[in-house]
Amino acid sequence: MQVYHGKSVFGGIAIGRILVYGREEKPVKPEKTKDAKAEMLRYRKAAQTALKQLDGLYQKALQEAGEDGAAIFEIHRMMLEDNAYGESVENIIYGQQVKAEYAVARTGEHFARMFADMEDAYMRERAADVKDISERLLAILGGEGEKGIRTKEPVILLAEDLSPSETVRLDKEMILSFVTARGSLNSHTAILARTMGIPALVDTGLPLDGKLDGMLGIVDGLAGVIYIDPDEETLTGMGKALEQEKEKAKLLQTLKGRENVTLDGQSILLYANIGNIGDLAAALQNDAGGIGLLRSEFIYLERDRFPTEEEQFRIYRTVAETMGKKPVIIRTLDIGADKQCDYFGMEKEGNPALGCRAIRICLTRPDIFRTQLRALFRASVYGEISIMYPMITSVKEICRIRKIVEEVKEELNARGVAYGNPGQGIMIETPAAALISDLLAREVDFFSIGTNDLTQYLLAADRQNRAVDEFYDSHHPAVLRLIQMVVENAHQAGIRVGICGELGADPGLTREFLAMGVDELSVSPGSILPLRKAILETNVSEYRKTRSRLLSPLQ
Repeated sequence: MQVYHGKSVFGGIAIGRILVYGREEKPVKPEKTKDAKAEMLRYRKAAQTALKQLDGLYQKALQEAGEDGAAIFEIHRMMLEDNAYGESVENIIYGQQVKAEYAVARTGEHFARMFADMEDAYMRERAADVKDISERLLAILGGEGEKGIRTKEPVILLAEDLSPSETVRLDKEMILSFVTARGSLNSHTAILARTMGIPALVDTGLPLDGKLDGMLGIVDGLAGVIYIDPDEETLTGMGKALEQEKEKAKLLQTLKGRENVTLDGQSILLYANIGNIGDLAAALQNDAGGIGLLRSEFIYLERDRFPTEEEQFRIYRTVAETMGKKPVIIRTLDIGADKQCDYFGMEKEGNPALGCRAIRICLTRPDIFRTQLRALFRASVYGEISIMYPMITSVKEICRIRKIVEEVKEELNARGVAYGNPGQGIMIETPAAALISDLLAREVDFFSIGTNDLTQYLLAADRQNRAVDEFYDSHHPAVLRLIQMVVENAHQAGIRVGICGELGADPGLTREFLAMGVDELSVSPGSILPLRKAILETNVSEYRKTRSRLLSPLQ
């Protein structure tokens, strides 16, 4: 039996035969041409075909993985349409009088190396995207159809790495799991796997060997382990674990319609985090009490221009009407850091996580902000919409927001357009906001704690940088103390407070958040029923007697 450890992208257990997937990388020789113009025309036609393929992949990913998963193909489109890529191909074709294949291969190598050498972890991940684009173009130029991973029976797929295009083309009915030798938890391929619900491991370091084809494998996504040719004891044990997982999934379905109340009568709200309209079905299927976070930035990321007021209004109205009387919290534009949008024309920053992002863009470019606010206020007539502002650090920012909001209301009044009175809340995701949360609580209707950014800023550990994964500890006592401080300050001011970061879905902290008095947990739709189970089985009063004194800043 061989055992390899990796990083878990998505939990779950898979048992099945192994299929080793390897790309055929043929070296592209600098074949000369006497008609550079014709070669350039071939490249342009191939680029147009590639754009059509990317559109198809975007739609497939949108249906299976939502906006978050589909966004990568918008990034591929933008890269392919970028003048720098096309100009490099053109310069090589005309300058060296070579065929389009060689020009594309060389351009891909140059750009991939450029991204790979960048200091920013997110930008380094884009090297794989450039390779994906170049391989697509080479396949088209060579007259090949879109490559897929084909198998006659469900398998565990082993690969050196998988591109986003390959991942989204996986037939989920035929792929039990995938495991890669390389890759990172923050790559777009990992994001796609997570949103599609495919058990997966990355960065296992396993040597790819054709001899592994057809061998039996077990992937334990919870432990981050793959067993190859497992012994009888391991096979029996993991088989039982797989059956238990299936039974748990069935039992969770019986929790639909139940209230989120602990054994000793404490209630908490369970909401869903979504990225687009397509995620609404999952939220409703998993019995979400509302939408705790609609990431409006994906409306911008899926376009190559600014969305109009009417386009945004229709989306917000649809969400509000679909959810009926259930609350919908919509976060205003949160572009920046790892979510870049070329048409914004933002200057490149040495440290974008600490740069001009989220509310800072909205306050420095109020025309963009006003357009979104008008759409939000108009849509609030059709449901229980609240507006949430990200990356707040001061009371001064809230005052500036309030002034713009009043100007927006005046604009709508002048146009004779009806609008509602949506709640106004902020995200607590900077240490500054947490430390002055007593002051901020007097200015808004609610708080939502964004634990992902709060953790990285508090611990000075970039959550996009896998080199500091071991230092990014979301369970750090400092993080938990700060969350408790925010909850207490919010309640003293008479406002509610929720958690909408990844930490909210961590079952290991559910009792702690209940003990703190958190009013709401907003998580991915698939995490709602498991959390409900944990809540129903918790006695908060008993837990408070034994909880660690380390977590409370007041003890």
